[in-house]
Amino acid sequence: MRVEDFPATSRGEAREVPGQGYVAYYPASVPRRVDYTDRLVSQLDEATGALHRLAGVGRLLPNPNLLIAPYVRLEAVLSSRIEGTQSEITDLLRFEAGDDESIGELRDVQEVRNYIAALNYGIERLAGGFPLSLRLLRESHERLMTGVRGSHATPGEFRRSQNWIGGSSPSDAVFVPPPVDAMNPALDDLEQFLHDRSVPLLIHLAMAHYQFEVIHPFLDGNGRLGRLLIPLVLIERAVLPQPLLYLSVYLERNRNQYYDLLLRTSRTGDLEPWISFFLRAVSAQATDAEERTVRLVELQSTMRSQTVVRATEAPLQHALRISDVARLGPRRYVSHCAVRHRPVGHSRRSRRNHRPTAKPLLLCAGHLRRGVWHRDRTGRAAAHADRDVVVRC
Repeated sequence: MRVEDFPATSRGEAREVPGQGYVAYYPASVPRRVDYTDRLVSQLDEATGALHRLAGVGRLLPNPNLLIAPYVRLEAVLSSRIEGTQSEITDLLRFEAGDDESIGELRDVQEVRNYIAALNYGIERLAGGFPLSLRLLRESHERLMTGVRGSHATPGEFRRSQNWIGGSSPSDAVFVPPPVDAMNPALDDLEQFLHDRSVPLLIHLAMAHYQFEVIHPFLDGNGRLGRLLIPLVLIERAVLPQPLLYLSVYLERNRNQYYDLLLRTSRTGDLEPWISFFLRAVSAQATDAEERTVRLVELQSTMRSQTVVRATEAPLQHALRISDVARLGPRRYVSHCAVRHRPVGHSRRSRRNHRPTAKPLLLCAGHLRRGVWHRDRTGRAAAHADRDVVVRC
């Protein structure tokens, strides 16, 4: 990183860190005013409309908690993949179903699980009245990084030493965030900006995400936490009732442009290209999420109407709940079926000798199939669905 590559602009400047022999970027405060071009106004209008349509669909969901799980898992997988993990959505679902042996890299899956835990924790804290703050970011970071790669890097604590992006040291890095003495006041300014209402929300989000990534306040996990900040702000502002917007799909697909625009903004001080990219991402993913949500609701209705009850002891109301319980996730769905709909002729005592497992869940806009199985003492697999409940789509 060279001073001449990051001249002084309205966004900040590169300076040599006193007594350290390397150059770092010193960000300016987040602007509370933005100059709008006609193009930016048009993109803002389109993205805002798409987001509001998604919010409207989300508020009409009959049981939003059940339909949110696929969105959260998709966002977690792709946000982690941007940082280099190799997990697929099927790996995550196998892991949740207890099928660890078929997963290639458990460490990557655990990182994805941590993302889900951190997001859910942030949402719960906001729902309980806790403010969107630096403390909440630290607490979420602790859940994001515990027990995975980077767990040695003080999870839940802002860094006390210099970090860098690219290269083997700050001296040959592509980008060096501000040193600690400049990082702390920059974080204080960002916290104040999170509660500012002087610019439209989506532009506010674009600038907040950029500023967080520039500050890079943790030794590891900054990219994931910076993306996790987006749904937290949308929920805290009561724009979305649930984390329905999964931007990481778009960001992962355009990863190089995503990184290049963040770096370019620091080099040129021009926020418009980055904001324009961010608005395109919101517009595309909000529209996609709206369409998927409608299809999931239709699928739920179809599954309920096609549920077939074969066992005389399986009450109708329990069978109708299968289409709902399926969306709780593999482990919880299997547990429900094992308890509610034990095979005909099996006592409660013998049922304890049957270990529930699950085939991988296939969940998309058009399909949701589940095979629930038991293994008896001899190791023979028996299809539980064939014994009492069949769910078809």
